[in-house]
Amino acid sequence: MPRPNAVPRKQETSWGHVADWYHQHVSESADTYHENVIKPNLLRVLGDVRGKRVLDVACGEGFFSRALHSAGAIVTGADIAPELIKIATQIGPSDITYIVAPAERMPLSDESFDMAVCVLALQNIKNLSGTLAQVARVLKKGGEFVVVLNHPCFRILRDSSWGFDNATNTQFRRLDRYLSESSHEIQMHPGSASGVTTMSYHRPLQLYMKELAKHGFVLVALEEWISNRVSERGPKAEAEDRARKEFPLFLMLKTRKQ
Repeated sequence: MPRPNAVPRKQETSWGHVADWYHQHVSESADTYHENVIKPNLLRVLGDVRGKRVLDVACGEGFFSRALHSAGAIVTGADIAPELIKIATQIGPSDITYIVAPAERMPLSDESFDMAVCVLALQNIKNLSGTLAQVARVLKKGGEFVVVLNHPCFRILRDSSWGFDNATNTQFRRLDRYLSESSHEIQMHPGSASGVTTMSYHRPLQLYMKELAKHGFVLVALEEWISNRVSERGPKAEAEDRARKEFPLFLMLKTRKQ
């Protein structure tokens, strides 16, 4: 992967300083979870989006905005990072509208969208409540809001890891804590560009549900999505593949504005 060439600010929540790296990482031609797991599942969950106005919150370089546009939606993407919006705009197509704005202060009209999505971004946004308030404001009554997260129950930064029990030939998931909120700097390139970081926030599932309810959203569907990867042949391959099917990578929450 290409190394980003900008030095980030401390406590960085924008991904603008890793824009070029992120674009290469999630490119439609890349073998990524974005392409192979999240995109097909997201489009399935959303259903027919043709002609619907869809907001892509914290859209990054527009990967999911482009997928929604290809499915027939009228798409607006918003992101705090001008570097990422620049890439998204350059890629096009030109009839996707992109704006530079933080998720908690989007300059968009009240009740102007039929749907909104926030994919693999809500866990990286500090102001969760403010973001959900904005989404509720711009969605029409009955509008759907779909969130995809790194699974907060099994992927806890610094406090979860894989382990292997040789006696039972079992790969297990170790959790050191879950209910406590935490925030951490993420090393984007461990061992190669150690100063390049961004922030991530762990929140238990109940906090997401309480905040969604606080801002007028009701849960209509929940899914947990597993890895599509398969281990290479070896003594641990069967246990690794079994564990992948038992511990989901991603959590999808489909909600509706009341």
